[in-house]
Amino acid sequence: MTGRGIARLAMAAAAGLWLAAAGRDGFDAWVAATELPPLIAETSVQVLARDGSLLRAYTVADGRWRLPMGADGADPAFLAMLIAYEDRRFAEHRGVDPRALARAALQSLRAGRVVSGGSTLTMQVARLIEDGPTGRWDGKLRQMRLALALERRLSKSEILALYLHHAPYGGNIEGLRAATHAWLGKEPRRLTPAEAALMVALPQSPETRRPDRHHSDATAARDRVLARMAAAGVIDTDTADAARAETVPDARRPFPRLAAHLADRLRAAEPARTTHRTTIDAGLQARLERLAADAVAGRDPRLSVAILVADHGTGEILASVGSAGYTDDAREGFVDMTRALRSPGSTLKPLVYAMAFDDGIAHPETLIEDRPTSFSGYAPQNFDRIFRGTLRVREALQLSLNLPVVSLAEAVGPARIMAALRRAGAETELPSGAAPGLAVVLGGVGVSLEGQVALYAALARGGVPVTLRHDSRETPAAVPPRRMVSEVAAWHVADILAGTAQAGGSGGNRLAWKTGTSYGHRDAWAIGFDGGHVAGVWLGRADGTPVPGAFGADVAAPVLFQTFARLKPALSPLPPPPPAALTVSTGQLPPPLRRFRPRGAATGADADAPVLAFPPSGAEIDTGGGPLMLRVDRGTAPFTVLADGTPVATGLQRREALIDLPGPGFVALSVIDAQGRAARAEVFLTPSAR
Repeated sequence: MTGRGIARLAMAAAAGLWLAAAGRDGFDAWVAATELPPLIAETSVQVLARDGSLLRAYTVADGRWRLPMGADGADPAFLAMLIAYEDRRFAEHRGVDPRALARAALQSLRAGRVVSGGSTLTMQVARLIEDGPTGRWDGKLRQMRLALALERRLSKSEILALYLHHAPYGGNIEGLRAATHAWLGKEPRRLTPAEAALMVALPQSPETRRPDRHHSDATAARDRVLARMAAAGVIDTDTADAARAETVPDARRPFPRLAAHLADRLRAAEPARTTHRTTIDAGLQARLERLAADAVAGRDPRLSVAILVADHGTGEILASVGSAGYTDDAREGFVDMTRALRSPGSTLKPLVYAMAFDDGIAHPETLIEDRPTSFSGYAPQNFDRIFRGTLRVREALQLSLNLPVVSLAEAVGPARIMAALRRAGAETELPSGAAPGLAVVLGGVGVSLEGQVALYAALARGGVPVTLRHDSRETPAAVPPRRMVSEVAAWHVADILAGTAQAGGSGGNRLAWKTGTSYGHRDAWAIGFDGGHVAGVWLGRADGTPVPGAFGADVAAPVLFQTFARLKPALSPLPPPPPAALTVSTGQLPPPLRRFRPRGAATGADADAPVLAFPPSGAEIDTGGGPLMLRVDRGTAPFTVLADGTPVATGLQRREALIDLPGPGFVALSVIDAQGRAARAEVFLTPSAR
């Protein structure tokens, strides 16, 4: 070849390279200019249990189920089948696979019809997120362009995640996780080979292969996937044969709807949040929802029930059943009765007794009268209208008598009782904003089941309140809350309640429990705790109308016992008595504590009753580590001094005395005179005091 020819050839080659480069640059610019649709899929709001399992989910705006998930949430065997069946070179190509397109074209020419489309998984994602056409060449070209652009912007894992969110599985089901819940009733993390093959097959023709409508077609499509997987070596022949023997489901399963009321509350409180993680135990929640339904089966069609269970050590709510049936309109099942303010009946009585123990005006072995009494015109009666005369305080609480507790409440003060109830974390409501009166202790105040459980949780924790919580993101407060009652008073109440007949358990494993029935049989309650958990049950009608014959002990208590039976195999032991607890008989008590003398009942206040002149209630005192100087005005000697319900000085003849007190922290001081009259003050000993 002449020099001129070589020169021309070189120029032609250079021109060809220039054109190729220009074409490549133009192609790159064309791909780079691709306008991408939104890549973040709208997913269903989901509410999760403490172990991450699904409690409830909600459809997205257009009514589709599309649960959030990533590629790491899918069974690896499913992913292997998906890639082997749909796109063997997924890890290698850049969005479009020329070899797959050529193979598809050759197969179509040989068969005279379209055998396979040659689409990569990335191209399928492009079609799904844009909802573009598939049967026209311009639609296919758009998919290729978009697939190439996606591969430049996203990782392979992100592209796979888009497919797992958008793949259609029939009806309003999109994405693998929604599909496994709808067709298999499970999460996609672990699938059998048969289940994985079905999940691969359905998106190819989601409507004509719907298992509930075209069961034989769904089965045949699954079997074809299994055959190809065996031929490709993804699974062995024996596995494929065993998988074909599995039956394809023929019905769509409902999505989980556990703790529905709580889920609604969480969603309403944070509408922009897509995932709510709770402290709920999914298994326990399911068992208690079945228990609630069984509890009202065959009874008044308007009767409902609510159950709440919490770990009183942490405050974590483990189960929250708002009604006997969320969709039961006759029972107004949509109303969350764990939060409704209702009359508590007798369930506040333990708080009154605990406060009386703290004030030093009573002890479990103190004698108290159960006789007709008028309290400034208020003359309550016992539920059975029988009066039992003189009996021990322990028996009065176990029998849930009204006259003794009203006498104690009159001495403690209704306003203080309400303050202690709120300190426990219970929301309260008085009729028409009225001031609290003695009727509060017999149910004359609105309290929710949640509030009742919080109250009994504080008693279970030795008088220290705990904030009930259902959000797993929350943690207990770093600073302990102010005590509701002393440890000694709380223990005495728990010991009394655990001695109530039919409490269940044996030996040291006892349930401390109390029932209540509101006026007119509108509400029946049972609340109880052991060494680890607290639970509450409410039965009644959501509209507040009476339920004739409904007593807490008859209808709510059995549900409470069954709740604990479904919670754990055996009750956890209650704590032993604190060192300061006075566990003696009536005759061994300090004389002022042997018999309770009501004050202000029918006769008005006693002008000569003792007064604690020092320290004043609410004072903050630094004793420098020494004893506290206490001074009493009026009253009749000898005096008995109690700190948090425990005697610290007896037989005092003088009105001034140095008293050794526990500390630091809040201390409830009580002085009782020879006639059983008492004065009380609550003081705070600063840390330097001891």
